[in-house]
Amino acid sequence: MELLTVLLDGTANAGGAIGAGLAAIGAGIGIGQIGKGAVEAIARQPEAVNDIRANMILTAAFVEGVALFAVIAGILAMFIK
Repeated sequence: MELLTVLLDGTANAGGAIGAGLAAIGAGIGIGQIGKGAVEAIARQPEAVNDIRANMILTAAFVEGVALFAVIAGILAMFIK
């Protein structure tokens, strides 16, 4: 089954594709908010930059991990009927 055929199939596979896209968009927004908060926190307390950076990276990794599972689930939903 070609990927183009799967994507053009329409209604049967649209839910998985939409879900995968929303997961990717949600991860982007979430990581953007994490970065924004970290930059603001560093601006308020420059001496805590190392702790803030470590927490930011850890939290971004968790968000990215959850988003990866969601994207894979969405892609699998397109292929399973």
